[in-house]
Amino acid sequence: MSKRVLITGAAGFLGSHLCDYFVERDYRVVAMDNLITGDMANIQHLMKLPNFEFYHHDVSKFVHVAGEIDYILHFASPASPIDYLKIPIQTLKVGSLGTHNLLGFAKAKNARILVASTSEIYGDPMVHPQNEDYWGNVNPIGPRGVYDEAKRFQEAMTMAYHRFHGVETRIVRIFNTYGPRMRLNDGRVLPAFFGQVLRGEDLTVFGDGSQTRSFCYVSDLIEGIYRLLLSDYVYPVNIGNPSEITILDFAKEIIDLTQSSQKIIYQPLPTDDPMQRKPDITKAREILDWQPLIERQEGLRLTYDYFRELSSEQLNKYEHKSFEDFNKK
Repeated sequence: MSKRVLITGAAGFLGSHLCDYFVERDYRVVAMDNLITGDMANIQHLMKLPNFEFYHHDVSKFVHVAGEIDYILHFASPASPIDYLKIPIQTLKVGSLGTHNLLGFAKAKNARILVASTSEIYGDPMVHPQNEDYWGNVNPIGPRGVYDEAKRFQEAMTMAYHRFHGVETRIVRIFNTYGPRMRLNDGRVLPAFFGQVLRGEDLTVFGDGSQTRSFCYVSDLIEGIYRLLLSDYVYPVNIGNPSEITILDFAKEIIDLTQSSQKIIYQPLPTDDPMQRKPDITKAREILDWQPLIERQEGLRLTYDYFRELSSEQLNKYEHKSFEDFNKK
């Protein structure tokens, strides 16, 4: 029989793309999400497939799935500032209790587990570009600390289970990723800019726009995650696109791409907003034979096409589709 994989956070942006990837490769996919930030619309097309099943569940409470599980991909967590500032306790719990539950589940099932970490563990970095040996510069009591420290704890817990219990573990440090199924209201710069363009609003740049980001298209990221899962490497690996751009130049790039006439306006920089983001992907190249293939211009065009297909109602007010709403249909 084909391998069976549990994907948590399965109705989210990255989780739903992972579900697609594994379903297309004939894995039996067990999807799990409590739908605090996930959206059933992202996986609706998979619900009737014989090799896909969905559990509406919070992994911070406990984790149980009957039968064999070969792989676990732990992607359950709020991932954008607008979310983890609204639900800070749940963010800390899924990174700590949720990770603990899933590592224990992996041990019980003798399954390999890959946990989704983040470039945010580097904080506002004093090393550029950021490589996996850098320990970071994080404010643990700042507003972003609930996410940053949850992910740092997650990495420590994962390595403890690997060293003490012999669990097969993998850690991916994800840098800024974009593509279809991002939420327009999730607070991150790319959907924010596209949403403003489509609503006819000026583009908001925080600070003077000199802070940098590096954007990886979602299909590239998913391929890197899959290669890491099947590799023999147990330490963290950066997966992202090292093509760096300032936020101000990125805003101008969006205006050029969309041929819009909006202006750029400026707002104060949020607390602890990192000034630089650029992954060193040397390990990904050497260990996984992976590097991003989609150029930013191509990826932005594909993402813009997706957002343009949204209804005007969705543009003005994001419609979150819950498990209950899905079952009413």
